[in-house]
Amino acid sequence: MTDRTFSILKLVVEHFIKTAEPVGSKTLLEVYNLKLSSATIRNEMQELENEGYLEKTHTSSGRVPSTKGYEYYVEHLRDRDKIAGHYQYQLANVLSERAKTIEDVLSESCEVLSDMTNLVSMVLGGNGEETLSNLILNPLSNNSATVVFITNTGHVESKTFFFDDKLSLNDLKNCVQVLSSRLVGTRISELAKKTELLKPILFDQLLDGDVLYQTLLRSFIKLSGNRMVVYGKEKLLDQPEFSSDPESIKKLMDMLDSPEYFREISNDTYESKGISIKIGNENSNLKDISVISAKVDLPGAEDKIISVVGPVRMDYEGAVNAIESILDELHRKYSDPNKEE
Repeated sequence: MTDRTFSILKLVVEHFIKTAEPVGSKTLLEVYNLKLSSATIRNEMQELENEGYLEKTHTSSGRVPSTKGYEYYVEHLRDRDKIAGHYQYQLANVLSERAKTIEDVLSESCEVLSDMTNLVSMVLGGNGEETLSNLILNPLSNNSATVVFITNTGHVESKTFFFDDKLSLNDLKNCVQVLSSRLVGTRISELAKKTELLKPILFDQLLDGDVLYQTLLRSFIKLSGNRMVVYGKEKLLDQPEFSSDPESIKKLMDMLDSPEYFREISNDTYESKGISIKIGNENSNLKDISVISAKVDLPGAEDKIISVVGPVRMDYEGAVNAIESILDELHRKYSDPNKEE
């Protein structure tokens, strides 16, 4: 196929992204003032359809991009513009504050990413190999203490306990020591199950062991390798694909509340060196969803993935450019620990 053929594909993809309406030759001719005849444009679109880059809809004479068409557009046709100035300013503000953990910076950057793309964005942590490296008890008073959970990747969670006369601080210390000796080195994804097996030991140690057990169990579930922070869920409600389909919205929201789907996608992202783009999924109920993901290769965040989620008809050019820009800024600031500000 010729350069002209692929220039028609680029226009079809970008017009469909903007309008969510099938694209016909007349539309391209009128909107983009092409110096071609309508017959020539139809012939080019027919060739693109024959080669699998476009699909014909049942409701009109127009065509829409296929998965193959989107993939070719993302790989070969999209422009690589810099992000808008006001988003650069937002991101600069996020990165300018020194007293933040890398996880805080990633979360706030992801919030900017959602604003930049007008799509859902997320940070997914835990690659399945993450383990518990330390369990620390910090007494706060005679009836309160904080237990700190630290993983081998540097992720930290904490839980504050308030206890009555049935549980002494010394009892809590003993239990944390017992748990630490048995749980350190355990994969995060296996902590909840292993804690269940230790339940009899906790009950033998304490008069009121159930409260402590339930609290620890909830803490380990929270700490699990499926950690995910999501921004911009409401933005999907503005997308034509979902705004009039309550069932699709329900499935989508359920998916965003459970990271298993993204865990599967992230496995591919860990293996890739760049940005991973999953366009639709014909083998699931989420065939109208695309996910763009990238690994965050920074000290203390090696297990993190940032993603943008939206309809198959998303603005891939804008989303990929936004992710690349944010990763560039993060690496510029954090990849060289000796860099002076």
